[in-house]
Amino acid sequence: MAILDEIKLSRLAKIELLKKAGMDPYPARVPRDMCLCDARKNFADFSKQNKIISVVGRIMAIRGQGAILFIVLDDGKEKLQTVFKRDTLDSKLFKLFTDTADIGDFISVTGNFFTTQKGEESILVSSWIMAGKSLSPLPEKWHGLTDEDERYRKRYLDMVMTPGLRDIFKKKAQFWDVTRTFLKKEGFLEVETPTLELTTGGAEARPFKTHHNDFDIDVYLRISIGELWQKRLMAGGFQKTFEIGRAFRNEGSSPEHLQEFTNMEFYWAYADYRDGMKLVQELYRTIAKEVFGTTKFTTRGHTFDLASEWKEIKYGEEIKRQTGLDIEKAKDEEIKKKLDSLKIKYDGDNRERLMDTLWKYCRKNISGPAFVIDHPLLVAPLAKSVPGKNVAQMFQPILAGSEMGRGYSELNDPIDQRKRFETQQKLIDAGDKEAMMADYEFVEMLEHGMPPTCGFGFGERLFAFLIDKPLREVQTFPLMRPK
Repeated sequence: MAILDEIKLSRLAKIELLKKAGMDPYPARVPRDMCLCDARKNFADFSKQNKIISVVGRIMAIRGQGAILFIVLDDGKEKLQTVFKRDTLDSKLFKLFTDTADIGDFISVTGNFFTTQKGEESILVSSWIMAGKSLSPLPEKWHGLTDEDERYRKRYLDMVMTPGLRDIFKKKAQFWDVTRTFLKKEGFLEVETPTLELTTGGAEARPFKTHHNDFDIDVYLRISIGELWQKRLMAGGFQKTFEIGRAFRNEGSSPEHLQEFTNMEFYWAYADYRDGMKLVQELYRTIAKEVFGTTKFTTRGHTFDLASEWKEIKYGEEIKRQTGLDIEKAKDEEIKKKLDSLKIKYDGDNRERLMDTLWKYCRKNISGPAFVIDHPLLVAPLAKSVPGKNVAQMFQPILAGSEMGRGYSELNDPIDQRKRFETQQKLIDAGDKEAMMADYEFVEMLEHGMPPTCGFGFGERLFAFLIDKPLREVQTFPLMRPK
């Protein structure tokens, strides 16, 4: 019989012992006056008052034997030692604990505060009850979950055994709270837009497809956070809106890319991409200071300071500086030849994908903070063009060699927008699965009129970079293949 099976059988027997003793191994409610962090915080006062309190936690360690046991409890916020003494606890309760309790169990203990001879703040237990009996053991203390697949699959155990992991998710929640608070202070209204769409507007990515049974139509999970919907709100009279939500892209995984992730997008009427750059710079600095307590970061082999000057880097000029290729004049075959000489793999042979692949090679050498501007119109089908130039009023923050958002002076010319959608449709017809779907109802909205607008979006990739972790590591429950 496998060791784990033997452990489970042993613990099932302990459940029966608890039941025979009249103790429910899985009660709906147990005595609890406060969390362990509050108990720790008030330790001095409660000790003087000889106050009796009840706390609850998971058993993380059992030391001692015979007439005295030292039990470390963890409730997710704090750890605290509790002491079981045979001469201060009912003998039946003491024996029941020694016979039935294991590391991993949740228990409620009641007692008063005292300091041990070694100076350890503790609770001297006068009674206890089981709050949730574990059947399977926690991973071995010193090694924890070492297999990455197992860590992500059993994230609940990873959170218990990996120091600091819970703090990452608390900090990530703060990251989005700071973003939300900043935008609201700037007068932006938080909105909700559809997750299921007939066409996936607002980005270039391969979508997830599903079927709507009631309408008997195919629909897609959104790939952006309501870009075309929020622009409809601009046409409807709203001037500042934002949404934080989940986006879905049916593409490959990497340390920077996942199929499901959280993004934020804002839209700001009567503003252009220059206004957006100023606001984004302030937002990123605010996030850095309030969430991380610094503007200086080292990640992915790059070091940058968000408080320093943000350089403006022109897309075509940077490619020419790094590769010698004039992207505006180069033919497709020349771009392919350059990619081959740099030993860069590329998918497809349409010009947009080729330019984007070459740019990503160059981008990796930029530490930032910087804004990339003057993108070719072909890679920005929803952005206005710079007057007199064949480049877009578009900007992208670059940090540690990666894009940390994207913003435009949004295209509100319905004639131009229709032409660009038609160009994207030709790419789709030619086999480009990431080209942007045409949304002619959106064009109809533009025909009724939309004010000049700046739009911008960024995702949890920014958080992952600032905390220097792979994107998968900062997701609470990343998608896993079934075993």
